[in-house]
Amino acid sequence: MDAVLRGMKLSKLVAEEGFDPVEQLLEAAAADSVSPGICVNPGCSYTCEIEPDQDRGWCEACDTPTVRSALILAGLL
Repeated sequence: MDAVLRGMKLSKLVAEEGFDPVEQLLEAAAADSVSPGICVNPGCSYTCEIEPDQDRGWCEACDTPTVRSALILAGLL
């Protein structure tokens, strides 16, 4: 996945979850057993709670394994 799309999806996830800046979201995700995740398909912004190391979570909006955790999008895992 290209860095621009990854950054855009991470920014959207931060806004959806109500965190500012992104570090707050990443700290919360790293300290919990679940992490916010977002579908990385262009045109889809489905979000859900997933495992912190998830890089192929199921998107219920577009029926594809394209949900990534915030920690994956940030390159921390």
